[in-house]
Amino acid sequence: MSLDGYPGFDCGGILWFQNLTEYPHGVLGSIFPVLMAGLHYTNVQLSFGASSLGKENGLLGLLAKYYKSYLNLMTLPLFFLGYYIPQGSLVYWVTNSSFSIVQQLALKHPASRTMLGLPDKVVPAAARKPEEIDTLETTLESPAKQLKISVENLTPKELIALSVKFLSKGDKERPIPLLQLALNKEPDNINALILMGQTQLQKGLLEEAVEYLECAISKLFLAGHPTEPEAIDLLIVASQWSGVACIRQEKWEEGIAHLERIGNLKEPEEPKSKAHYYDGLVVLASALCNVGRNAEAEKYLRLAAAHNPQYNELLEQLENNDEDFVSDLSSSRRRDY
Repeated sequence: MSLDGYPGFDCGGILWFQNLTEYPHGVLGSIFPVLMAGLHYTNVQLSFGASSLGKENGLLGLLAKYYKSYLNLMTLPLFFLGYYIPQGSLVYWVTNSSFSIVQQLALKHPASRTMLGLPDKVVPAAARKPEEIDTLETTLESPAKQLKISVENLTPKELIALSVKFLSKGDKERPIPLLQLALNKEPDNINALILMGQTQLQKGLLEEAVEYLECAISKLFLAGHPTEPEAIDLLIVASQWSGVACIRQEKWEEGIAHLERIGNLKEPEEPKSKAHYYDGLVVLASALCNVGRNAEAEKYLRLAAAHNPQYNELLEQLENNDEDFVSDLSSSRRRDY
């Protein structure tokens, strides 16, 4: 249409590209070629960054590596090619590439995937390399002897238990490869996802923590609204820590949305779940108070105080507009997972 002089193409542009049948020229003529090459390179990085092909071994991984290099090298020829393409075609090319980038970024976000009903993307890799996991060993002690075994031979449940043991000793590094191995063996293990999220949160890796915790929440809702006592307890814990991680990033709206999920639940019957439930309400009250929603904060805090009189002091601080109540969520009451 640009080359054949389609009606309106000679005056249908805007800004510096009024005539869509012309080739790029003048002082601003380099804008489209630069955009075309830059958007192509960005799309390649996003596509291969989200793909596991580059991590494959053997011929497939090698081909993927060379193909990515080929596409990267095409950036320079595309830049020069842009000077020999009509501006109407360049408008289409730049628009199409821009939408591709937006689409890839949107489909990588957990909230978008949940809303569209898409499967969860691959859980992010742990800080340590897979080959490091293969060489890890643990020592199981018994009254009679000590037995060294490879963690590769442990079940996901055993790996989680071992991770909890390390975390209880203040070790935040060794649980990461163990939990990643558990997730490699059982990607839908909710306990491993939540514990990984809590571990990342303790390490200050807030974005990674939210990603694991939101992944756990989406899996809990995959089969419908959780009704089993254990699933409800996991939902409460994951929602509470997702909220805390978001709020520590100053993402108050997202954090409160996670915490309000707890407030919308009925009071659990199980003692442990009930304790988690009311702890979550206290964190929710603190978050609401931080954004000036004191009336709602007081409602949730009264529920918690009715269950546990220890919260009465916090309720009095809120009623007296005491600034001590509006504190960092890291100092909020919490219970071990």
